[in-house]
Amino acid sequence: MTDGERRDETRRTVESVWRIESGRLIAGLARSTGDVGLAEELAQDALVAALEQWPVSGIPRNPGAWLTTVAKRRAVDGWRRRERLDDRYAAIAHDLEQELGSDDPARVAQEPIGDDLLRLVFVACHPVLPQAARVALTLKLLGGLSTEEIARAFLVPPATMAQRIVRAKRTLSAAGVPFEVPERAEFPERLASVLEVVYLIFNEGYSATAGDDWMRPDLCREALRLGRVLAELTPREPEVHGLVALMEFQASRLGARTADDGSPILLHDQDRARWDRLLIGRGVAALKRSDSLRLSRRPPVSRGPYALQAAIAACHATAPTPDATDWEEIVALYGALGELRPSAVVELNRAVALSMAYGPEAGLEVVDRLAIDGTLASYHLLPSVRADLLLRLGRRDEARQEFQRAAAMTGNARERELLLARADEA
Repeated sequence: MTDGERRDETRRTVESVWRIESGRLIAGLARSTGDVGLAEELAQDALVAALEQWPVSGIPRNPGAWLTTVAKRRAVDGWRRRERLDDRYAAIAHDLEQELGSDDPARVAQEPIGDDLLRLVFVACHPVLPQAARVALTLKLLGGLSTEEIARAFLVPPATMAQRIVRAKRTLSAAGVPFEVPERAEFPERLASVLEVVYLIFNEGYSATAGDDWMRPDLCREALRLGRVLAELTPREPEVHGLVALMEFQASRLGARTADDGSPILLHDQDRARWDRLLIGRGVAALKRSDSLRLSRRPPVSRGPYALQAAIAACHATAPTPDATDWEEIVALYGALGELRPSAVVELNRAVALSMAYGPEAGLEVVDRLAIDGTLASYHLLPSVRADLLLRLGRRDEARQEFQRAAAMTGNARERELLLARADEA
């Protein structure tokens, strides 16, 4: 192997280690320093050191511990170089020196990281931040993605995304957001914010709102990874397992949702042999875990919104053919979801299920009510669903117009092509 090839291989290793260890590294540093922004800077310094040193010295036996040790030493060195250290930084530097103890990172590898990582999750998804900032900061701090990667995923300029992340860290600092797991009284509300962020990331990957690609699988995989980590950190929370189950089921279909040329394939037309059975099995296990936890509560609690959506996804994932899908059960599940979280989008999905269980007329009646209501006036899937129901009823001219209207409303190029093709077929 040439020197150049060795350097390239080492760089790829560093990048892989960073994706795995960055969240834990930043979490531990944030606990020590009390400053998320500073923790990220120190972690980045350690990454640069790894890129410089590992090609020469080789990959350390415990890369995560190596990064932690280097980051803490950079913090101590930086503060010690200041002419005037205030008491706070002097105390932190002293504590970090005590933590380091020696150059041997073996002890660092044994430090518990679960609590720190959970604290970082709640900080990155804190309600003081706007939704877009929560998503960006979560991917940056917990996902180990670069600013450029996040910007590319959400189709904004890197400079815009960088500003969004910087503002988020400044907001957290100005608000004095503590680096801690919320108290039990506010835990459900704060956890709901975390789950919302993770699912937003997944959905943007599953059905991109804009751009040339129907999906962005990397975002789906990152959200699923974050969900699995969260399930390990909060093993007694039914809705966390419900969200993981939902994402496992949805992710199982990623390989069957597009043709070779990238064009979309709708659920009914997908080759179910291409669905990932391992992910489906994991989804079934996560949903059972969610149900077991909620039934073990005293008194037992009902399924939450993510567990209900996971149960709907399970009906699709476990049906061997489209005709074998239990649409009546899906109608009932959407009804329960609508009672728990009233939403015009949920009602639109229930309309689709009604049309499959009881005929297109039943679905069209609900869709027409939604059209009159106007809540979904700018939502392209309303005319898309209406067009499909009209087509099944033989009302082709009306269906064509609705498909064209839906195509004009979507921001995704692949979806627009699909809708215009369906308009032509009508």
